[in-house]
Amino acid sequence: MSQFDDRQRGEEKKYQIDQELEFKAHARRAKLVGLWAAGHMGLSDQSAADYAKSVVVADLEEAGEDDLFRKIRGDLDQHAVQLSDHQIRAKMDEALAEARAQIKAGV
Repeated sequence: MSQFDDRQRGEEKKYQIDQELEFKAHARRAKLVGLWAAGHMGLSDQSAADYAKSVVVADLEEAGEDDLFRKIRGDLDQHAVQLSDHQIRAKMDEALAEARAQIKAGV
């Protein structure tokens, strides 16, 4: 039974690590998308960094990515930035892939 228990513990640990990495990837995605949106809104360096932090916080409001999308969509609309929902969601997907690659690379 010992080998089975060891294997089960190993799988549980791997699952836990995978979940932590995915959480970090989603937080990094929110930051990357926030910086991208800040650029479209014409925010300066410090304002862009502050805005990106607010996007990360907004992304934690609920499970899924709808809270992130609503935050970005609303802020872009407030600044009269003309981007389609598709463009925003495509950037979110691209940023998630980039965030996962950065975390995997240890960046």
